Amino acid sequence: MDKLEQVMGSFGKRPKSSESTNKKRKWREIELIKERFQLEKELKAYEDSLEFMLEDF
Repeated sequence: MDKLEQVMGSFGKRPKSSESTNKKRKWREIELIKERFQLEKELKAYEDSLEFMLEDF
């Protein structure tokens, strides 16, 4: 009877590996978004300095 309860109880549980991969995937997405914002800031700084240099000519 005890083994039957264990088997029946295991049907409702999801493996933890999929939960951890979902969390890792979300963190990767968050890091990617942060990198994009950082890149946009850096490009904006270069764009502004380039416009300033072009105004001199």
